[in-house]
Amino acid sequence: MVGSIDAAYEIARERYAAHGVETAAAVAALAKIPVSLHCWQGDDVGGFEHDGGTLGGGLAVTGNYPGKARTPDELRADLAKALSLIPGRQRVNLHAFYGEFGGKKVDRDAIEPAHFAGWIDWAKAQHIGLDFNPTCFAHPKAADGFTLSHADMRIRNFWIEHCRRSREIGAAMGKALGTPCVTNVWAPDGYKDTPADRLAPRARLAAALDDVFAKPLPPEHVLDAVEPKLFGIGTESYTTGSAEFYLGYCITRKKLLCLDAGHFHPTESIADKISSVLLYLPEILLHVSRGVRWDSDHVVTLSEDLLAIAREIVATGAPERVHVGLDYFDASINRIAAWAIGTRNMQKALLVGLLEPPRIREAEAAGDFTTRLAFQEEAKALPWNAVWDFYCASQGVPVGAAWLDDVRAYERTVTGKRT
Repeated sequence: MVGSIDAAYEIARERYAAHGVETAAAVAALAKIPVSLHCWQGDDVGGFEHDGGTLGGGLAVTGNYPGKARTPDELRADLAKALSLIPGRQRVNLHAFYGEFGGKKVDRDAIEPAHFAGWIDWAKAQHIGLDFNPTCFAHPKAADGFTLSHADMRIRNFWIEHCRRSREIGAAMGKALGTPCVTNVWAPDGYKDTPADRLAPRARLAAALDDVFAKPLPPEHVLDAVEPKLFGIGTESYTTGSAEFYLGYCITRKKLLCLDAGHFHPTESIADKISSVLLYLPEILLHVSRGVRWDSDHVVTLSEDLLAIAREIVATGAPERVHVGLDYFDASINRIAAWAIGTRNMQKALLVGLLEPPRIREAEAAGDFTTRLAFQEEAKALPWNAVWDFYCASQGVPVGAAWLDDVRAYERTVTGKRT
């Protein structure tokens, strides 16, 4: 097997070299681009507060595949298994209601870094970084669809304090792990039907966010991001935190803009937005998902949309300015497989972007659009998969679909025994 992988790679290396591409450089660059795995795929966005809250906020998880994680230890074990099937060094993204509360009722405005000490210790052992999100849904104080822009100051202040504490937790994670924690604020606020006043909730949201971010925290520990959305279930007609709102907020407040692939119109692609926002923002966050007809958060596949997103990340010339995270939840299939499929596809797309022949750009710069199109199409048939297999083998993870055997074995011995 190793011999055939090496032989195929050598042929691919020569093919790419003829197009001016160094495959070794592409593989080395890919190894430096981490993908942040979202913990909520592992338990269907349940969290560990055990307060019986419902998701809300336009979120819905479908499917009842057996074996979801029920405890922090089970979730960490499942994440570790997924990470072992993915080449390179990745990250893990947590929501605030995944803390360890010792069976006590700890409301969202009282969470502390101590509630995530177990996650920090685990991340140290895994040699990975953590990212974080306040959880502004699945709570009685979010039941009417408003949080940070709520008209009731008491409820608004509750969520402001929750987000403040989430930033402190993110900073503690970044300091302990030696890598900045991207802490992303998403509020599901909005109206199901046409509002009479669109301005007042947005004014309240801007003021609330200013309160959240009032305390300076070291950027080497935490990076602040905010996330827009077009609509959700229950907010079909108006979303307070629209794309225009948050773009203006990020430019004026120097925050990271989160572009979620499922948070725009189905005919829009966030690929085209990356270069635009990077002209005005030093860094951005991506939540890579796959919407089917709506923001349905399907497992990421190696689609044209994904390839376009990855190509733009590479084309910026500074992939480190783009923080890549995944955001989907499919409870109809094995959850560890969902992580492996989505993350490996994200990496494959990045590799294709890194292997793009330079002649494509050169032709465009020369005004030769015929050659540009010709080589864009030729590049699609180049043997990138042989380079991918070589990368996986060199990283000591399963090649091809062999990872599925590991998932099935884990299912038989671990997740399949959960009730």
